[in-house]
Amino acid sequence: MSTQTTAIDKQHLQATALKVREHIIRMATDGGCFVGASLSAADLILYLYSEWLNVNIDNLDDPNRDYLFLSKGHDVPALYGTFVELGLMDSERLKNHLSIDDHIYWHPNTKIPGIEFHSGSLGHLPSVAIGVALDIKIRGGKNRVVCILGDGELNEGTCWEAMLVANAYKLDNLIFVVDRNQFQANMPTEDLIPLEPLHDKFAAFGAAVKRIDGHDFDALHEAFSAYPFQPGKVNVVIADTVRGRGLPSIERRADRWFCNFTATEIDSLLKELHGEHQTQLTSETLVVR
Repeated sequence: MSTQTTAIDKQHLQATALKVREHIIRMATDGGCFVGASLSAADLILYLYSEWLNVNIDNLDDPNRDYLFLSKGHDVPALYGTFVELGLMDSERLKNHLSIDDHIYWHPNTKIPGIEFHSGSLGHLPSVAIGVALDIKIRGGKNRVVCILGDGELNEGTCWEAMLVANAYKLDNLIFVVDRNQFQANMPTEDLIPLEPLHDKFAAFGAAVKRIDGHDFDALHEAFSAYPFQPGKVNVVIADTVRGRGLPSIERRADRWFCNFTATEIDSLLKELHGEHQTQLTSETLVVR
C-alpha cells in the first residue's frame, strides 16, 4: 500500500469493496455480527488501507508504519474483510468467527496481526490515538494516525475532550474519521441526541474539517490527499455513509443493526449484493443487543 498516490484505480477499488462486503455478509450468521455498520464503513476502511496508509504485511511491527484505530470496534468485519483482500489475513480464517479456537469475534483483538488496539467500549480510542500521535510528534516521526469513530459514538464526552487535547498539542498528524451513517444502535442519531451541525461543532473545537461522501473513492482520495488539512490543527473527515450499504433490503433500517442470518438468507443476500434480487427477510433475523 502506498503512502500517497496521484491517481486511484476506482474500478478496482469498487470490485474489491464488493468482495469485502461479501466477507461481511458471510460473517453475519452462526451468531451474527453488526452487519449494517460494517457495510457503511467498508469503502472507507478499504480506501485507507489500500491507497493511503503505510501499512502492509511486511511492516506490521515497524515503528515507522502508519496507525489505524477502529474506535467503533463493532465494524471489525469490514476491517477483517479488507485484511483478507489485501493479503493480511487468510480468507479461511474468517470461518472461525465466534469460534472458541480463534480470536475473531464482534470486536477487534490485538492477537490478530494488524489490529492496533482492542476496542468495543465506545469513546476510548480517540485518547489512545492522541497518545500515539503525540509520541510520534515528540520523536520527530512522519507516521500518520487515523481513528475511525461512529457518529453515535460522539455522544461520549471523551470524544470531545480528545478533540480539545489534540488541538492543544497541535496534532496535525492525526485524523479523526466519522462514519456518519445517521444511526446509533437501533435508532437514528438525530432522534436521540442530534449531532448536526457536525462540521461546525468540530470546527468550533479547533479542527480542520472536510465533509465528503464516504462511498465515493474519488472524494475520499481528494480529501486524504490534502492531508494535513491545516498545519497545527487536528484533521477531521466526516464521511457521510449509508448503513447497510449494498443491500437495499436492510439499508437505512433501524431494526437491522445486529443481524444473525440463516444460511439461506446469507445466500439470498449475496445475490442481492450483486443486484440479482432484493431479499425478503423475516422478523426472526433481527437480534437486538
